Amino acid sequence: MKRVLLLVSMLLPLSAALAANGRVPELNVKAICKTRDVDAKLFRSTTGQSVDECVHDEENAKQQLNSLWSTTAAPIRNRCESEGHSLGTTSYLDLVVCIQMAEELKDDIKPVPKKKASKE
Repeated sequence: MKRVLLLVSMLLPLSAALAANGRVPELNVKAICKTRDVDAKLFRSTTGQSVDECVHDEENAKQQLNSLWSTTAAPIRNRCESEGHSLGTTSYLDLVVCIQMAEELKDDIKPVPKKKASKE
Protein backbone atom coordinates (compact mmCIF):
# COMPACT_ATOMS: atom_id res chain seq x y z
CA MET A 1 0.00 0.00 0.00
CA LYS A 2 2.88 2.34 0.78
CA ARG A 3 4.26 1.71 -2.69
CA VAL A 4 0.96 2.64 -4.29
CA LEU A 5 0.80 5.87 -2.30
CA LEU A 6 4.40 6.67 -3.17
CA LEU A 7 3.73 5.99 -6.83
CA VAL A 8 0.63 8.18 -6.81
CA SER A 9 2.45 11.00 -5.04
CA MET A 10 5.18 10.90 -7.69
CA LEU A 11 2.80 10.81 -10.65
CA LEU A 12 0.19 13.30 -9.46
CA PRO A 13 2.12 16.55 -10.06
CA LEU A 14 3.44 15.41 -13.43
CA SER A 15 0.15 14.19 -14.81
CA ALA A 16 -1.76 17.20 -13.49
CA ALA A 17 0.64 19.56 -15.25
CA LEU A 18 0.38 17.69 -18.54
CA ALA A 19 -3.39 17.38 -18.35
CA ALA A 20 -3.64 21.10 -17.78
CA ASN A 21 -1.92 21.54 -21.15
CA GLY A 22 -4.53 19.30 -22.77
CA ARG A 23 -2.09 16.44 -23.31
CA VAL A 24 -2.36 12.84 -22.22
CA PRO A 25 -0.63 12.40 -18.86
CA GLU A 26 2.71 10.60 -18.90
CA LEU A 27 2.61 7.60 -16.59
CA ASN A 28 5.39 5.19 -15.70
CA VAL A 29 3.60 2.04 -16.79
CA LYS A 30 6.44 -0.27 -15.78
CA ALA A 31 6.28 1.07 -12.21
CA ILE A 32 2.49 0.80 -12.19
CA CYS A 33 2.60 -2.80 -13.40
CA LYS A 34 5.35 -3.79 -10.97
CA THR A 35 3.41 -2.22 -8.10
CA ARG A 36 0.26 -4.10 -9.09
CA ASP A 37 2.22 -7.34 -9.23
CA VAL A 38 3.80 -6.76 -5.80
CA ASP A 39 0.44 -5.80 -4.30
CA ALA A 40 -1.20 -8.90 -5.75
CA LYS A 41 1.50 -11.10 -4.23
CA LEU A 42 1.17 -9.28 -0.92
CA PHE A 43 -2.54 -10.05 -0.84
CA ARG A 44 -1.89 -13.60 -2.07
CA SER A 45 -3.79 -12.85 -5.22
CA THR A 46 -2.90 -12.67 -8.87
CA THR A 47 -3.24 -10.00 -11.52
CA GLY A 48 -3.74 -12.68 -14.16
CA GLN A 49 -0.87 -11.37 -16.26
CA SER A 50 2.87 -10.84 -16.15
CA VAL A 51 4.46 -7.43 -15.69
CA ASP A 52 5.45 -7.46 -19.37
CA GLU A 53 1.88 -8.23 -20.45
CA CYS A 54 0.62 -5.44 -18.20
CA VAL A 55 3.11 -2.99 -19.74
CA HIS A 56 2.03 -4.06 -23.23
CA ASP A 57 -1.65 -3.54 -22.37
CA GLU A 58 -0.93 -0.13 -20.83
CA GLU A 59 1.05 0.98 -23.90
CA ASN A 60 -1.83 -0.06 -26.16
CA ALA A 61 -4.25 1.81 -23.91
CA LYS A 62 -2.05 4.91 -24.12
CA GLN A 63 -2.27 4.83 -27.91
CA GLN A 64 -6.04 4.54 -27.68
CA LEU A 65 -6.13 7.35 -25.13
CA ASN A 66 -4.09 9.58 -27.44
CA SER A 67 -6.89 9.42 -30.00
CA LEU A 68 -9.64 9.97 -27.41
CA TRP A 69 -8.03 12.69 -25.31
CA SER A 70 -8.33 15.72 -27.60
CA THR A 71 -11.97 14.98 -28.45
CA THR A 72 -13.01 14.42 -24.84
CA ALA A 73 -14.41 17.36 -22.91
CA ALA A 74 -12.00 18.75 -20.32
CA PRO A 75 -14.43 18.18 -17.40
CA ILE A 76 -14.61 14.48 -18.26
CA ARG A 77 -10.82 14.18 -18.58
CA ASN A 78 -10.32 16.01 -15.29
CA ARG A 79 -12.91 13.89 -13.48
CA CYS A 80 -11.40 10.64 -14.74
CA GLU A 81 -7.91 11.71 -13.72
CA SER A 82 -9.11 12.95 -10.35
CA GLU A 83 -10.96 9.70 -9.62
CA GLY A 84 -7.90 7.68 -10.55
CA HIS A 85 -5.64 9.74 -8.32
CA SER A 86 -7.99 9.61 -5.35
CA LEU A 87 -8.31 5.83 -5.67
CA GLY A 88 -4.60 5.38 -6.34
CA THR A 89 -5.33 3.52 -9.56
CA THR A 90 -4.39 5.90 -12.33
CA SER A 91 -3.39 3.97 -15.42
CA TYR A 92 -4.01 4.39 -19.13
CA LEU A 93 -6.48 1.50 -19.08
CA ASP A 94 -8.41 3.12 -16.23
CA LEU A 95 -8.50 6.47 -18.03
CA VAL A 96 -9.72 4.91 -21.30
CA VAL A 97 -12.49 3.00 -19.53
CA CYS A 98 -13.53 6.04 -17.50
CA ILE A 99 -13.72 8.25 -20.60
CA GLN A 100 -15.62 5.63 -22.59
CA MET A 101 -18.13 5.17 -19.78
CA ALA A 102 -18.59 8.91 -19.38
CA GLU A 103 -19.15 9.34 -23.12
CA GLU A 104 -21.69 6.50 -23.17
CA LEU A 105 -23.56 7.98 -20.24
CA LYS A 106 -23.52 11.40 -21.88
CA ASP A 107 -25.01 9.89 -25.05
CA ASP A 108 -27.66 7.99 -23.08
CA ILE A 109 -28.87 11.06 -21.24
CA LYS A 110 -31.21 12.90 -23.54
CA PRO A 111 -33.04 16.04 -22.54
CA VAL A 112 -36.71 15.61 -21.83
CA PRO A 113 -38.76 17.75 -24.21
CA LYS A 114 -40.66 20.53 -22.52
CA LYS A 115 -44.42 20.39 -22.71
CA LYS A 116 -46.09 23.36 -24.26
CA ALA A 117 -48.39 25.19 -21.92
CA SER A 118 -51.99 24.85 -23.01
CA LYS A 119 -53.99 28.01 -23.59
CA GLU A 120 -57.31 27.14 -22.05
